[in-house]
Amino acid sequence: MGDGLAALGPVLREYVIGEAMHALGIPTTRALAALATGGTVLRERPLPGAILVRVARSHVRVGTFQYFAARGDAEALAILTDHVTRRLYPEAARAASPALALLEAVIAAQARLIARWMAVGFIHGVMNTDNMSIAGETIDYGPCAFMDSYHPATVYSSIDHQGRYAYGNQPVIAQWNLVRFAEALLALIHPQRDRAVALAQEAVDRFPALYRAAWEDAFRAKLGLATAREGDGALAEALLSLMQAAGADFTLTFRALADAVTATPPDLARRMGDAPAFEDWARRWRERLAAEGRDAAAVSAALKAANPAVIPRNHLVEQALVAAEGGDLGPLDALLDALARPFDDRAPGDRMTLPPRPGEEVRQTFCGT
Repeated sequence: MGDGLAALGPVLREYVIGEAMHALGIPTTRALAALATGGTVLRERPLPGAILVRVARSHVRVGTFQYFAARGDAEALAILTDHVTRRLYPEAARAASPALALLEAVIAAQARLIARWMAVGFIHGVMNTDNMSIAGETIDYGPCAFMDSYHPATVYSSIDHQGRYAYGNQPVIAQWNLVRFAEALLALIHPQRDRAVALAQEAVDRFPALYRAAWEDAFRAKLGLATAREGDGALAEALLSLMQAAGADFTLTFRALADAVTATPPDLARRMGDAPAFEDWARRWRERLAAEGRDAAAVSAALKAANPAVIPRNHLVEQALVAAEGGDLGPLDALLDALARPFDDRAPGDRMTLPPRPGEEVRQTFCGT
């Protein structure tokens, strides 16, 4: 029932979120331009039509491989695999089994990408296989969103009724998609199917460990830690549990750690519910920081470099899109300007840094394309 058309709002959403991800240092497609068509797109109501002009390292997805595998087109699948391997992962082309090496490279790239999503509270919203780039870039933003209050079950997409693509499910879904990728490559991994299955399964089974290592690296940076030690992951998980219990804002809480290196500021204590459990966590965190021997100023700078002050909060994005649909690009330009420098300090109370006020919450996001 799709018409293949895009409305202005969804096009600008991808433009905004993609630029934010780029500024945050997360691999992503980029929007070269958003163009108004002058036409009308019919959804729940008539909307102005638009086209997104997008660039990427590759537009090939897991679904591209599935397409040829499902058709039984072995020749096309071999050509596609050779093309992607040589263009994106040339070191894999020199392996004994290039297809297996390609699978392993894509698994590693996806583990790193999903970990970085998790570190900024990003929820893709529609992580099907046709929205997973072989290049390891974020692609096809659709009903994506950034979390406000931390909870692993957070969902915004209007079509994700069961929470399949919830924030906390994204690593599991990534591995599910990679299994589909492995299935499509089986005939190229090894001529004997049993052996091909065993090799592919071994590669896919490494994803959780690769993801966990990337996740710990990302959250270690978010805690201001410069070295890796056993227990760092548990320290990060303990903070997330406290944040969940307090309903604390994901972005603001991590950003506030830069001012809590020596003592907990009152606003952070309030955000965490003035709970003794948080002060106990903060004590353990400061002990871990002290073990590295860096001065407080250096740690604070590292924390600000790892934790953004500004993200594309859903209510700000929605306000900008509504204004743009009415012909006013001012809010959109202001938001893009702030998102281009996400780690800069902002004035206290700057609306670009604040969670939504009552009545501003955006609880659902829509694809619209």
